[in-house]
Amino acid sequence: QVQLVESGGGLVQAGGSLRLSCTHSGRTFSSYAMGWFRQLPGKDDELVASITFRSGVTYYLDSVKGRVTISRDNAKNTVYLQMNSLKPEDTAVYYCGISGVFPARIIDYRGQGTQVTVSS
Repeated sequence: QVQLVESGGGLVQAGGSLRLSCTHSGRTFSSYAMGWFRQLPGKDDELVASITFRSGVTYYLDSVKGRVTISRDNAKNTVYLQMNSLKPEDTAVYYCGISGVFPARIIDYRGQGTQVTVSS
């Protein structure tokens, strides 16, 4: 059974940083990609960043470029999302998902999500 578990969310002041982690288990995903998404009330989910497991090629949403870094540690089955210079508009539930395509816009598996709240 495939499982994705996120951690690292929380409350931070504007300008602060958070690092989210997503650990997956249940099967090998060497030819897949991981995506970090955010869910905002009343809006469509956004793909914030994506990375391929094999080569580490990355994709970023324009509004987070320069502030967010996605990385992976395949030995730990974990993908990270380092978020710096956070803004109140970054407040959302962030979740990870695994996809057979890159960027990971259509996902086959997803985690429950972790809340990120940025106060002004």
